[in-house]
Amino acid sequence: MKHSAREACKRAAAAALFLFCALAHGESRYLVVAANPLAADAGASVLRQGGTAADAAVAVQAMLGLVEPQSSGVGGGAFLLYWSAKDRSLHAYDGRETAPASARRERFLDAQGKPLPIFEAIAGGRSVGVPGAIRMLELAHSRHGRLGWEELFAPAIFSAEEGFAVSPRLHALLSSDRFAPRSATLFYERDGRPKPVGAKLVNRDYGATLRAIAQKGADALYKGRIAEDIVRAVASGAAPGGMTAVDLAAYRAVERSPVCGPYREWRVCSMPPPSSGGIAVLQILALLERTPFPQAAPDSADAAHYFAEAGRLAFRDRARFVGDPDFTTVPTAKLLSPAYLDDWAKGIGARGRRAAPAAQGEVPGTSHFVIVDGEGNVASMTTSIEAPFGSRVFVDGFLLNNELTDFDFAPGGPNEVGPGKRPRSSMAPTIVFDREGNVRLAIGSAGGSFIINYVAKTLVAVLDWRRDLASAIAMPNFGSRGGPVEIELGTRYEPLAAILAERGHEVAIREMESGLHGLERVQAGPAAFWRGGVDPRREGAARGD
Repeated sequence: MKHSAREACKRAAAAALFLFCALAHGESRYLVVAANPLAADAGASVLRQGGTAADAAVAVQAMLGLVEPQSSGVGGGAFLLYWSAKDRSLHAYDGRETAPASARRERFLDAQGKPLPIFEAIAGGRSVGVPGAIRMLELAHSRHGRLGWEELFAPAIFSAEEGFAVSPRLHALLSSDRFAPRSATLFYERDGRPKPVGAKLVNRDYGATLRAIAQKGADALYKGRIAEDIVRAVASGAAPGGMTAVDLAAYRAVERSPVCGPYREWRVCSMPPPSSGGIAVLQILALLERTPFPQAAPDSADAAHYFAEAGRLAFRDRARFVGDPDFTTVPTAKLLSPAYLDDWAKGIGARGRRAAPAAQGEVPGTSHFVIVDGEGNVASMTTSIEAPFGSRVFVDGFLLNNELTDFDFAPGGPNEVGPGKRPRSSMAPTIVFDREGNVRLAIGSAGGSFIINYVAKTLVAVLDWRRDLASAIAMPNFGSRGGPVEIELGTRYEPLAAILAERGHEVAIREMESGLHGLERVQAGPAAFWRGGVDPRREGAARGD
């Protein structure tokens, strides 16, 4: 992102860093935190009408697909963690994309059998998985919604047809030759330049797509004209994907059992496979409990050392064991068992170990939002089309994902490409409960494989270092993805690099542009209130009453 655009995002987000919503006995209170103010407004309007967090999630996603098209939308997938307050039950909904039936393990190898360069693999239909977000939201709405499905799309349809202002982040990404979507002229002026910040952008095709989904349900996307358009778009260009109408019609969202584990006096719950996010976050926290981390001063080199070492081990397990649980056995219970973690923690010493090769930098097209409604139902949802503007393939007003590049390019292992498989993810929508079983906080992030460390960092800062959620989100990002210790560029953590290097670590200082959004329940005497946190690195907002 260009410097000016980044600063504009920071200023906009700073204005919404804190939102306090009193939760008093007998009063209805709600809160929506999302990556764009219009999306947060759409969710809040649904809650004002008496909708549930599940209802609001549909409205938020519909709007995000319009105003933040580089990050998520009806052409992508999502994971939703949903707390039902009435029956005190937690649900994990899997809307991850699937590979078409034609997909083979060599999909991302060149003629010499070598993995394709990442940006070559991304562009075109070859990288597109069958979208899952809308089918998943339909499933969640059928179980937890109150308002009619059709009315939830009204705010996004209105904004699509009447227009919305181009944001600094959208403009900056449209200005990048690397990410610009193909065949999407509505984003550009006649001279080919991207529409400037503040310009009105009208997307009537997207409005028509949403009208069809609103009237006919998710089937409008998976059968009929829109599905036929998707199949044609995926088959076009130099890297066709082989998706068929049968692939689309066969897609199913899945409810899975959340992964949960103890952390000090709290219970932390997140997404199970095919996401690796939940297991890895829980492993990092559990390993920290088994090291001198609790005695390390906040923001110190000692704290960064133990946190990075825990991440190094968690990412090693991620690569070895995690894939689509419908195709491979993932030993989740073993990976989170006290005996295994006790043994695994023995690999963490006072000095860093020789690092694996540095992980690729990522510029992910992902978004996260959280919602709490007036009844205490909570939604924590991470939604994605993978890279900015996904596969760059544009159809009927929306972009198609490139999620199949989340498979390992080299065959072998639990995450190799295969027909009908869901690629491993790092998304980690998370909800934390206190000793009484009440929601303490809900959090998640954008960021590719960085997501795991972003979420774990924020949990540590709130639960261990007793920081408010907004401050925890804003603090520097750091950690290890199995390679070097990574520290966010331009932050107060940069001086830690020299100390960590002396302790044997390889250190990489790089941009780590998280998209953390969350909410926390804060007890204030006999009453309590919800407090939202918005990542100042992006342009999100918190909305409530």
